[in-house]
Amino acid sequence: MSNAARSQRSDALAAKPAERDRNIDETLRSVSDQLEEEIVLGVLHPRERLVEDDLCERFNLKRHVARLVLAELERRGLVERRKNVGALVKSFTAREVTELYALRELLEADAARRIVFPVSREALDNLTAIQAEHDAAAIAGDLRRVFRANMAFHHAFFALSESQVLTEAIREYERRTHAIRSVSIVFPQYLEKARAEHHQMIEALRTGDREALIELCREHLVPARDAYLEAYHRRSAAHAARKGATD
Repeated sequence: MSNAARSQRSDALAAKPAERDRNIDETLRSVSDQLEEEIVLGVLHPRERLVEDDLCERFNLKRHVARLVLAELERRGLVERRKNVGALVKSFTAREVTELYALRELLEADAARRIVFPVSREALDNLTAIQAEHDAAAIAGDLRRVFRANMAFHHAFFALSESQVLTEAIREYERRTHAIRSVSIVFPQYLEKARAEHHQMIEALRTGDREALIELCREHLVPARDAYLEAYHRRSAAHAARKGATD
């Protein structure tokens, strides 16, 4: 075998692990994104178990890839692992919900304060186009598109703060509250309120009304937080009633 042939063979063998790694990365991202959508849309409920065997069968995964998926969902704050139980969709206490949303309010209000006026026509046009996609998805009843368009709107909006660290922190805590949002996202009245507030945010950016913008950011968080807390208290009351009946 010539030196050139040996070199080509060596290059081909070296490329195979890289190709496998790339395929695993793509599968990991795709499956994790789909499960993330299902959590935020309430298809997968808080405290619902995610079983490796089920993931392997459903997505045609090898076991080590299923484990990577669960680890990625845990990293995103969507799943928690409990000893002798396994992986569960993240659930929250009332205190955790209140504290998470208090932190989100601080971060998002601070981002609104940092936006420099006047906002460029290009940025306004971009937000308007994203919101048009959000509106179209809502009208079509396509909640998966609604979820993705909503995320895109928030990312573009908070990027106007021109603080990468702050924007990344907002994204992180937005993601960590996906399971909380699942209680409200399926109800049309909450979706319509969110759409209306997005349009009001664009108008506040257009007119340079900072106080209105900050207040809108705060109000935007309330429905998801309160819907989860209401459901939590209902479950707690029902559990106490059942326990009382058996005592």
